[in-house]
Amino acid sequence: MGRLVGLDLARGLAVFGMYAVHVGPAPSQGGVIGFLMELAQGRSSALFAVLAGFAVALITGRRTPKTGLAGRQAVAKVVIRAVILLALGTALTMTGTPVVPILAFYGLFFLLVLPLYRLGAGPLALIAAGWALVGPQLLYLLKPVVGDRAFPTFGQADGIVSLLFTGGYPALTWVPFVLAGMAVARLDLAATAVRIRLALTGVALAVTGYGGSWLALHLLPGAAEAVREAAGGPGMSSMSSMSSAPPGSAGIFGDTPAGMLVASPHSEATLSIVGNTGVAILVLTACLAAMDAFPRLRRLAKPVIAVGSMSLTAYVYHIVAIWLLDTEAQSIPPLYILLGFIASVTVLATIWSRFFQRGPLEWLMGRATGIARRIR
Repeated sequence: MGRLVGLDLARGLAVFGMYAVHVGPAPSQGGVIGFLMELAQGRSSALFAVLAGFAVALITGRRTPKTGLAGRQAVAKVVIRAVILLALGTALTMTGTPVVPILAFYGLFFLLVLPLYRLGAGPLALIAAGWALVGPQLLYLLKPVVGDRAFPTFGQADGIVSLLFTGGYPALTWVPFVLAGMAVARLDLAATAVRIRLALTGVALAVTGYGGSWLALHLLPGAAEAVREAAGGPGMSSMSSMSSAPPGSAGIFGDTPAGMLVASPHSEATLSIVGNTGVAILVLTACLAAMDAFPRLRRLAKPVIAVGSMSLTAYVYHIVAIWLLDTEAQSIPPLYILLGFIASVTVLATIWSRFFQRGPLEWLMGRATGIARRIR
């Protein structure tokens, strides 16, 4: 039970992080607020994607993958979820908000990783590492070829080409997060030794990603200057915030070879994937450990846990609110808008969780995936 609560806590933090990215102040304002906003950039969506992989593993059998009839029904559940997320993401995209909804991309991620659901933690981690190494390089080569072409099936921003290559969360560089989440889910997370190794792995990945990028940009001749020119900014400090919000194209540094060394959020580079995966693993491990070790903290974190237990509803809620309120046109300071979003969803989730175990969209998703039980 503690492990499930820890997952909901991580989901709640990911939701708040995405709120910060979409309606919060700009990281460039500096200070404590700017630092917190910078932490949320790209890393909250990466955590969301890692948790999506964990969800796939939960559905298909966390420690031991399901086989036979149970396996076929689990696969059908994932497929149904993917189709619903594709449709829901497309509907949110059609609202025309400045936010690039991640849900349609999630739907494709689910379908892409599903053939690997029977693999153990080791093979999944190796495939995630290989994909993180090869995917960004392929994206760099293929993006000029595919351009902004998209099939009209899923709308302008969520066409299949956008979902795979040119969108805000291209599958070619985001699937490693999902695979990493599946690999983590396969582990014995109740064992203290496993959690320690997992935390150390997260630290190693974060240091390798961010530290490796810093070294490469400062030691390789001309690399920093090329990236500054691509970013259009005068200084290295502006790189991260300038690439943080996906504008509907895969990475602003992707047009220059030096951009493949940048670990900034949404640079779609290998080092960025490695660093963000490390942070996501650290957050997930910390949440799981904290909820088991500190029962009092679990009570204090109940409002955040409530938001995490209905993360799909909370995510759709904020996109719809941005659309209805037209937050970009408001004269209210972004910090107040962000606090209003967080407070309102927390109150709603806390009240809802007193009467229902799942959020409204989660309940509807459960009803829809119930069709999978008819498979024989």
